[in-house]
Amino acid sequence: MTRKKKSDVQPEVHAMPDAPRTSGREASFPIVGIGASAGGLAAFETFFRQMPAETDSGMAFVLVQHLAPAHTSLLVELVQRYTSMHVTEIEDGMVVERNNIYIIPPNADLSIFHGRLQLMPPSAPKRIPLPIDSFFRSLAQEKEDDAIVIVLSGAGSDGTLGVRAVKEAGGMVMVQAPGSAEYDSMPQSALATGLVDYVLPPEEMPAQLLAYVQHAGTSLQSDTDPLPKEVDDALQKVLLQLRTHLGHDFTDYKPSTIRRRIERRMVVNQLDTLDAYARYLQQTPQEVAILFRELLIGVTRFFRDTEAFAALKEHVIPHLFDGKSAGEAVRVWVPGCSTGEEAYSLAMLLRDYATQQRAEIKVQVFATDIDPGAIETARAASYPANIAADVPPEYLGRYFTQEEQSYRVQKSIRDMVVFAEQDLIMDPPFSHMDLISCRNLLIYLNADLQKKLLPLFHYALNTNAYLFLGNSETVGEFTDLFTPSQRKWKIYQSKAAVTPYRLISVLHPSLPGANRVQGVPGGEARLAEPRGSLRTIMEQNLLTHYTPPSVLINDAGEVLFVHGSTGGYLEPASGEVNLNIVRMARPGIRVELSTAVHKAVTQKEVVDIEGLQVQVNAQLQTVNLHVRPATAPAAPGLYLVVFDALPTVASTPAKRSTHTKATGPDPQIATLERELRAKDEYLSSHMEELTTANEELQSANEELQSTNEEMDTSREELQSVNEELSTVNTELSRKIEELSQANGDMNNLLAGTDVGTVFIDRELRIQRYTPAATAIVNLIPTDIGRPIAHLATNLMHYETLLQDARHVFDTLQPKEIEVQTDDERWYLMRILPYRTQENAIDGVVITFVNITALRAVQELLRVSQLTEQAHAFAESIVDTVREPLLVLDADLRVISVNDAFTDTFKVNRDESVGTMLYELGNGQWNIPTLHTLLDELLPQRTTIRDYEVTHTFEHIGPRVMLLNARELRLVDGQQRMILLAIDDVTERPDKRGAI
Repeated sequence: MTRKKKSDVQPEVHAMPDAPRTSGREASFPIVGIGASAGGLAAFETFFRQMPAETDSGMAFVLVQHLAPAHTSLLVELVQRYTSMHVTEIEDGMVVERNNIYIIPPNADLSIFHGRLQLMPPSAPKRIPLPIDSFFRSLAQEKEDDAIVIVLSGAGSDGTLGVRAVKEAGGMVMVQAPGSAEYDSMPQSALATGLVDYVLPPEEMPAQLLAYVQHAGTSLQSDTDPLPKEVDDALQKVLLQLRTHLGHDFTDYKPSTIRRRIERRMVVNQLDTLDAYARYLQQTPQEVAILFRELLIGVTRFFRDTEAFAALKEHVIPHLFDGKSAGEAVRVWVPGCSTGEEAYSLAMLLRDYATQQRAEIKVQVFATDIDPGAIETARAASYPANIAADVPPEYLGRYFTQEEQSYRVQKSIRDMVVFAEQDLIMDPPFSHMDLISCRNLLIYLNADLQKKLLPLFHYALNTNAYLFLGNSETVGEFTDLFTPSQRKWKIYQSKAAVTPYRLISVLHPSLPGANRVQGVPGGEARLAEPRGSLRTIMEQNLLTHYTPPSVLINDAGEVLFVHGSTGGYLEPASGEVNLNIVRMARPGIRVELSTAVHKAVTQKEVVDIEGLQVQVNAQLQTVNLHVRPATAPAAPGLYLVVFDALPTVASTPAKRSTHTKATGPDPQIATLERELRAKDEYLSSHMEELTTANEELQSANEELQSTNEEMDTSREELQSVNEELSTVNTELSRKIEELSQANGDMNNLLAGTDVGTVFIDRELRIQRYTPAATAIVNLIPTDIGRPIAHLATNLMHYETLLQDARHVFDTLQPKEIEVQTDDERWYLMRILPYRTQENAIDGVVITFVNITALRAVQELLRVSQLTEQAHAFAESIVDTVREPLLVLDADLRVISVNDAFTDTFKVNRDESVGTMLYELGNGQWNIPTLHTLLDELLPQRTTIRDYEVTHTFEHIGPRVMLLNARELRLVDGQQRMILLAIDDVTERPDKRGAI
């Protein structure tokens, strides 16, 4: 059996409502709620531009966007530009009509009730505004399976809880593809629920929406009418696919629930017949998983139905701690826990009470569910930020940690709750529970299944413990198991006195007595066996008319089943009802019956006693008594007692007639003698048994003494083992602290060295990386476990990273190469085998060491070497030239002069090198025409020839010079120099004036 959950206004649900449709749904057309936040305007425009203008969609659209409270919205005018439908801002009480678009005004919450839009002030102005969730939930209650919601671009998680409510009601959910959204937080949060029907970009949504609405009339049959045979056969095939693929049988769920869920999937997949859907399931295994999730929709929230939780907190939780001493535990079971909100809510209430009372009592909450995905979500304990609307502020601050877009239940609460997968009927139940919270699960199961679960819950509870049901559920006929504690909130207490055979027959119908009709002994019982064949009718008549009265008992003599009229031999004893056959036996057969039953039980043989007489209706009835072990293989420890009556003897007065001569023994004396012999035999048998029992008790006493000594020894050994375990635990704790410290040191070391490191396993999947590696390989935390081949790198001219990594893993030969990234940084890349402590090769390690500075130094050294060689070569040339030469740098600082220059102008070489040209020789070269040459002409041309300069020098007098200048660039153009050659033409007038 699998478990099913409800949605309504109660927690912990995995199903859709079975309640009748609300009469308030005047409008029969679908209403589409569209929620958006940041980036929503562009999505609105795209959506309505693609909605065919000439089509009567038959739908109404309600747009709910996050708007600034203090600013007038222009959304109506903007949306009206790209649709032919009428667009209006919502006014309080406005009636919704088809083919209209309604837009929420700023600073308001929106609901719908009986076809009218209701505006309300924001419910929690100091909290995060959640208008989308608020409207989606209202729409789900109003339209049920006609509700359609769309989540578009937006930041945050508003709309996620509303999506759950709509899916619970049987509606449809469509979400914008995150890749097409300007802000994908809202779409991603909705997708994380696993309840989305379509994921599309806005331009594709209208066509799919129209197709969905056209198919939305698909129906298998009304909930009350039986299905046609061909439809029922197809339905069985669908259920068979679920059991074959997932191992869960939904046969015992309410048919209406199953039908509506399957109908919804048929509409989503646009299939018109159930037979077509059954074939689709066979061909599409993933649809089986989707249908399973649809049937197990875990629609729940924290502290759902706050008044019920308040009643639980006030009237139940204090009693759970009553009578508990330090070290004992309060045990709670939440079957059908869904994604864990109900279990965590109870844990918080219990923790709160224990803290207030300073009770040193452990709290254990066991939460189970059949859905493994829901259990994983519950264990993660991370919920969207919009749970702030459901969780009381004091609990939100005390028991939750706020993360980026979510709240996470704190560890102190998580440690109180144990989550586990469990099939509620097939798997063993928990026991010794103080509280079971199972709200809105039973209403989705048929009556037979409910009759199995309630006794199971009673078995799991301690006496006077509590059962917390949903507001639409009761304990039904099991008033002998439970008594109401808080009737309004469906809180019950378990009773102590329960008829054991009734409970066993309910839990295990296959046991003997499970199908018997309850009644007082002597009454006529009917076998719960279907009638039909002639053979059955004949056998039943033979049993009724020709089989002697019989009773089925167990080895304790308790009556389990009665056949025929046994009132002449058995009658209930006065006082408390007791079904022991010996106590019920009439005088005359009681002693013999006790002896026969005892002998049959102890010796496992047939016992026959003949000629017993019992007083029946003023007549002595002679009866033969037979007691024999039951021969059915499924009935060990059961015995059949048969009363075989002989012809009736008329009763006569006890005294004899004085006229009758005693010719034979007195019958009464014979009867007394027979009874005396039976008593003697009975007493002898009991004396033998008593002697045997004494011997067994003596032997058992000696064994117990020996066991006591062994237990004392074992207790000492256990104490020693406990001390050793305590020591080991302390050592392990210290090791964990050291490991944690070492792990922190290692992480800081890897981060501090600025060495990019990527660890790859033997399948070439990423296992770990350091922050510095993200500059070379585009890595994010979710890339852990992905193949390295799926990732892009920032390396230039290097495309063989994957091949090189595989080659190193295969050959164990390290590889080292210098690589350059797109931003012109250089790295020394090493690929090494990853060796475990056992010296096994378990992957490779790729490291990237930044050598950009080293490369720059190497380049400078190379340039410097080239420059020095060129400089030496140039100086040798310069010194051989007979004309005065100067070599200047870009700043006109003297780099070199030749001997002709120093001789001609009477300057010192060492004093000249490194001096600015215009400061050379005490400023003698600060010549205006030279400024013109070097500052104006040379930057425009790379060569100047025969530029005449006339100047009077201090030591050599007036000179007329022809200057030749050329710009020089050395290796790679990294240094600019000027070569200045001077031709003294003072004594050669014919050379002057030539530029």
